[in-house]
Amino acid sequence: MLLSELAGLLSLKLSGKDKEISGVNTLELAGPNELSFLANAKYEALLGTTKAAAVVLEEKYADLVDSALISENPYMDLAKAMHIFSKPQGCIEGIHELAFIHPEADVDESATVYPFAFIGQGSKVGANSKIFPGTYVGENSEIGPGCLLYSNCSIMAGTVIGAGVIVQPGAVIGGDGFGYAQVSGKHMKIPQIGTVELQDQVEIGANACVDRAALDVTRIGSGSKIDNLVQIAHNVTTGEDCLIISQSGVAGSTKLGKNVILAAQAGLVDNIKIGDGAVIGAQAGVTNDIPAGYMGAGSPIQEKGKFLRTSVYLKKLPDMGKKISAMEKRLKALEAELCKGKESE
Repeated sequence: MLLSELAGLLSLKLSGKDKEISGVNTLELAGPNELSFLANAKYEALLGTTKAAAVVLEEKYADLVDSALISENPYMDLAKAMHIFSKPQGCIEGIHELAFIHPEADVDESATVYPFAFIGQGSKVGANSKIFPGTYVGENSEIGPGCLLYSNCSIMAGTVIGAGVIVQPGAVIGGDGFGYAQVSGKHMKIPQIGTVELQDQVEIGANACVDRAALDVTRIGSGSKIDNLVQIAHNVTTGEDCLIISQSGVAGSTKLGKNVILAAQAGLVDNIKIGDGAVIGAQAGVTNDIPAGYMGAGSPIQEKGKFLRTSVYLKKLPDMGKKISAMEKRLKALEAELCKGKESE
């Protein structure tokens, strides 16, 4: 499309020549028909060498390129442009004859169901949702409108999924929570009879697991995004717009507020509360409640500033150890000289 058309769709100001745009790429790799962006000042020098047809950038950089879309948030506006140019996955429409749909299931006529998908008794699939091959939707589940359930994900019985939810390949929503009672040294399974609710616009990454509640519901708040290989245990709840990044684990009945960020491999114990807007650093170990707005890292978790200072001191420990050993030797030598002086008196 023309750059001027794209500017209209994104509500951005066009600076410079109008050109035809056919895709999006980085400043280094963009070709003469592609759009790029500048979101970090350290890449400003690339504006002089890029072959991009146009660049999304802040107004102060507009004179450095022939054509630009002026933006207060270039990264966000580039993401919007990528939505326009991206091609949705999939090659069929409608319900394929090789899909299994239970006679008592309710699948909207505008939905797409690929071969070898399974939709169980009493389940509902909303308008314009797509269910890819190998996907299992258990009985009495609800899939809202505009959802994408990619290949080989599992939506276990009784799961409720809102509008615009994306579940990436291999994810398991509603598997049993890890609940056992010890009896004479043996582990007796506790039935997990609750459910899972994914609210609107949630995304679940590949091979992530959101376990069903023992009782009541495991709930992921609207707009939250869960990365690949994340484990969410039974009865966990999150507020809206949380980010839970790869390989993090949240133990049972823990509650996350709104806009919480868990960086990669963060681990949270059970039955704690994380306040709104808290940021938990990579590989952090969290064993207690965290207040709203807290930024922490380390295991056990510390306030971010304290963690950074501690990290600096840790790097100095080998040298400090050598200095302490040298001081101990000098102290012993002084003590020996003092003893000799006293004996000579």
